[in-house]
Amino acid sequence: MNNFPTFEEVTLPHISAAYNLARWLTRNDHDAQDVVQEAYLRALKFFGGFRGGDGRAWLLKIVRNTCYTWLQRNRNGVGSTVSEEELEHVESAMPHPEALFLKKINRELLTRAMEELSLEFREVLILRELEDLSYKQISESLDIPMGTVMSRLARARSRLQERLRGCLSPEA
Repeated sequence: MNNFPTFEEVTLPHISAAYNLARWLTRNDHDAQDVVQEAYLRALKFFGGFRGGDGRAWLLKIVRNTCYTWLQRNRNGVGSTVSEEELEHVESAMPHPEALFLKKINRELLTRAMEELSLEFREVLILRELEDLSYKQISESLDIPMGTVMSRLARARSRLQERLRGCLSPEA
């Protein structure tokens, strides 16, 4: 009996993480969906070479590489802007309109600041802060040494902090 996990068992639990990474790298919902679909096709094609281990890091590496290929082919590395609908989507339990407005503005500022970061800084932040990957998993996903992950993450956080300094309201 074969105890090796199936393609679905390895990849499907990470579809949200795959989409989230693709969304931040492409900056567009539709493009992210296309990239994730293409990445899953690539993952399926090369699943025979998967030797076990961290399926999430393996899949996100494929998503990242697919994103870069897609960006080069379709945009020459230039991303699109975030739609108004995405920026308006603010979930909040705060009933006060002013508080809601401030939260929306702060989210817009954070989104804009994140998108101003270079792709190499944005991707480590997304993988660490939003996808909660370990440094080792990020290292595997990006195919870079762990020291590079740590230095990129430190620089990314610093640059994000510089961009946000004085911009965010204290109410949020």
